[in-house]
Amino acid sequence: MEDDALNKDEKQRKDSLKSAKDAVNGDGGGGGDGGDIVLKPKMTLVNGITVIVGSIIGSGIFVSPTGVLINTGSVNMSLIVWILSGLFSMVGAYCYAELGTMIKKSGADYAYIMETFGPFLAFIRLWIECMIVRPCSQAIVALTFSVYVLKPFFPECQPPEDAARLLAVCCILVLTFINCWDVKWATAVQDIFTYAKLLALFIIIGAGAYYLFQGNTEHFTFDNTKTEVTSLALSFYSGLFAYNGWNYLNFIIEELKDPVKNLPRAIAISCTLVTVVYVFTNVSFYTILSPEEVLGSEAVAVTFADRVFGMFAWTIPVFVALSTFGAVNGILLTSSRLFYAGACEGQMPEILTMIQIQRLTPTPAVLIMALLSMLYLTVSDIFALINYVGFATWLSIGAAVLCLPWLRWKQPKLNRPIKVNLIFPILYLIATVFVTVVPMIASPVETGYGCLMILSSIPVYFIFIAWRNKPKWFNRSMGKLGLCRWNQQYHQLSGTASCSGITQSLQKLMMVVRPKQK
Repeated sequence: MEDDALNKDEKQRKDSLKSAKDAVNGDGGGGGDGGDIVLKPKMTLVNGITVIVGSIIGSGIFVSPTGVLINTGSVNMSLIVWILSGLFSMVGAYCYAELGTMIKKSGADYAYIMETFGPFLAFIRLWIECMIVRPCSQAIVALTFSVYVLKPFFPECQPPEDAARLLAVCCILVLTFINCWDVKWATAVQDIFTYAKLLALFIIIGAGAYYLFQGNTEHFTFDNTKTEVTSLALSFYSGLFAYNGWNYLNFIIEELKDPVKNLPRAIAISCTLVTVVYVFTNVSFYTILSPEEVLGSEAVAVTFADRVFGMFAWTIPVFVALSTFGAVNGILLTSSRLFYAGACEGQMPEILTMIQIQRLTPTPAVLIMALLSMLYLTVSDIFALINYVGFATWLSIGAAVLCLPWLRWKQPKLNRPIKVNLIFPILYLIATVFVTVVPMIASPVETGYGCLMILSSIPVYFIFIAWRNKPKWFNRSMGKLGLCRWNQQYHQLSGTASCSGITQSLQKLMMVVRPKQK
């Protein structure tokens, strides 16, 4: 009996390995269990809400909400900017709801720009977002997580830099494993840590409401309000950066159940909730702290907690750590799908199109995102990189919103489950010009570096994607390096099912295949 059982297990193991090998060397459309290898829609409405809320709320609202105050000069004007930034994000999210239900592809604005304006502009968006903005952002948030975890052990000074970086690497590695293992695990992490950060903010809001009803309103004035257009634009820039992430659910729309119904609901609920929470959190800060104290604090929430909670002030650094851990997970979950979407369009190496045959997760895309983030942890000034390309992020989102009226004109018969009034994209585009062009004039050096980073995508595009008649030695070299997907013409003419060399080795190592085409 035992021998029969062992023989049966061995036969099942060999059959599974044979199916995986056939998938790797064959068409990549099947899996070891006979099912389709595709990204499955596993995310509910609640999961969608927590992805957006968890991605928006990171470390900024806890650590240093001073950028808006510096450029507005007064508490009341800063609160107005926070409200308008939230409304601006809602309008953009509303436009994305039409685009997301009309173009049901992972990749969000990359997919929309690809469908509307073609591969060149889409690649520029993909390059900046994948190679610089997302991995840098993840590295910064992971580093913030590690600093606040270590803070209780170093109460009188900053934690050692090397220790913080190593802990940040551990944070990224743990979340990489979770995202490679199961989408449900990743969304569960997002759910739990989103609830934790909301609990922390509600505690701060509750304490602020108590002191507000006690009559602590002396800081709520328009005194010292700045009237320069450049200062106001920069204040919106800081406010909008805090709201960044409202479009992240669109990146993984293929994995959302009933997206036509759940995408707009998740966007509306999330953006409204975050705007209310942000505004009331700022109100709470100013019931206790003066503008001078806010500007002089490296961590406003911690300063607030020291003044209000006394011996329980240690809870705030813990909640900041939880908040940033969830934010790292949200960035990793959505960014890996951007790599995946770009690879499916032939604008990233072929290996990034592939899905793990048992877990049904885009494992290679998750891993490359994690590796890039850890690479940026070795750079001394990654914050500067984010500042250099921050305006490019809003320009690309503006370009995505421009897709909406453009497609209304060029393709009026497209199926639109949600149809937005055109006044909303027009208002959003006008506001986008204001919050990007004016800061570019005010900060020409940072803008110049950002433009150089954007221009770096052009030679990559023309060498690896647009150049069709490459010499044979170049094509062979690309194949051996696993980059043949970047030359679709050669890939199609050669008749090969997959790249040779590194790509097949990586497929066998990670047990991944290309998804079944829908």
